[in-house]
Amino acid sequence: MPNRLEVVSLSPQSELPGLLMPVAYPLVTVRPMTDVDIGPWGLAASLLLVAAAVGISFMRSLRLERDLLMAVIRSILQLLIAGLALRLILDPGTDIVWAWLWAVGLVPFAATSARRRERRLPGLFWMTALGYMLGLGVSLGVVFGLGVMPLEARVLVPVAGMVVGNSLKVVVVAATRLVDGIRDRAGEIEAMLALGFNDRRAVRDVAADALRLALLPQIEITRSVGLVFIPGALTGLVLAGVDPLDAAMVQAALLFLILGSAAITGLVVVLLGSGRYLTVDQRLEPPDRGGG
Repeated sequence: MPNRLEVVSLSPQSELPGLLMPVAYPLVTVRPMTDVDIGPWGLAASLLLVAAAVGISFMRSLRLERDLLMAVIRSILQLLIAGLALRLILDPGTDIVWAWLWAVGLVPFAATSARRRERRLPGLFWMTALGYMLGLGVSLGVVFGLGVMPLEARVLVPVAGMVVGNSLKVVVVAATRLVDGIRDRAGEIEAMLALGFNDRRAVRDVAADALRLALLPQIEITRSVGLVFIPGALTGLVLAGVDPLDAAMVQAALLFLILGSAAITGLVVVLLGSGRYLTVDQRLEPPDRGGG
């Protein structure tokens, strides 16, 4: 595998030999580092674990073999396409406008994915899109507006991707819990409406429970990071040769951005979604158990 050089020490006042007179010049000490490049063989070897998962599914009659194989094929194709696109976008000669278009383009794709996973909540696409515009906008505003990270394509693209991708899980769980909660607690909501409570108050507890349950996994990830597992950004930075302490600081900042953005996006979804089953004359039309 190819090697590169890693800076290990820096002397600010070193004299270079061979000159007529001493000149103060920074002297960098380097050591060779091996790039992490798995290649086609490494990718193929990693599929052994997928084969194990397929074997477990077959032996235990889980009927997930087709889903596993399709997921692997799609992931490889999608990642290769994304890698080729990112190679063009992150090229130093490419205008940063393309990176912004990439970040903005993530929103409709994520909203479509949310709608596909939870079809029972009407208007979930637009609610998710609006939530992302707020959550992602706040996250990027903090990162670049406060100078947490430099405004460069190589920073913008991965940060936006991580924020959107991790918030999607919260959106789907929040939407699903909201629909299930309104359906299962329809009698409670109708009783509150009959007693004169307004529609927002009648569904407030259901919406709060949905958002709470959706955020708990992300909170647990934030709580256990570094002890139970090492997240992707930290792993990638360490593999790229970044100092582990610096990588840990970047990862912590990303976790905080994801947590805040997920909370904002999920809040928008449950606030708007909780009113989708209430009519203008204060009646509840709960979703049926078959969905829709």
